[in-house]
Amino acid sequence: MPNWGGGAKCAACEKTAYHAEEIQCNGRSFHKTCFICMSCRKGLDSTTVAAHESEIYCKSCYGKKYGPKGYGYGQGAGALSSDPPGDVGLQPQDSKQRPASSNSNDSKSSQKFGCSDRCPRCSKAVYAAEKVMGAGKPWHKTCFRCALCGKSLESTTVTDKDGELYCKVCYAKNFGPKGFGLGNAAMLE
Repeated sequence: MPNWGGGAKCAACEKTAYHAEEIQCNGRSFHKTCFICMSCRKGLDSTTVAAHESEIYCKSCYGKKYGPKGYGYGQGAGALSSDPPGDVGLQPQDSKQRPASSNSNDSKSSQKFGCSDRCPRCSKAVYAAEKVMGAGKPWHKTCFRCALCGKSLESTTVTDKDGELYCKVCYAKNFGPKGFGLGNAAMLE
């Protein structure tokens, strides 16, 4: 006998998921109301879902459960390393080798929250939420400014020289070519 108006079984509740209320993920069907993270129970959609075998999670819970573990990933000290396989274990890292900060509270909080980067402009700890990379170094968003005019910079407007940041205008005035027809006073030598 034909299945009139029926649908597939929901992978979460095992009841029929009719087409109007069906969401498909990894070849399985779910009710819209059953399409939730197995850990935190938040509602999911195609942009927030992360599947692991027969389980579905939000990206945050998936990362906590199946993502990388180790220092800097919210799981405490571990064996995570980005060194090439041949270099592992050649230079043991000891936390006592880092220079101590003049402010003991700053040092304690940077150790507590896993931060070892220092801003070249203000010498304070740079945390992931406020980090902007420029000239190969981490900067605070508020310190990511031109060294000469103080203009706030972005990745498209920043230029660097000797580890310092400049806007394109200041860089061109101070380090660009000089001479007739190049926007500077006639400085023919």
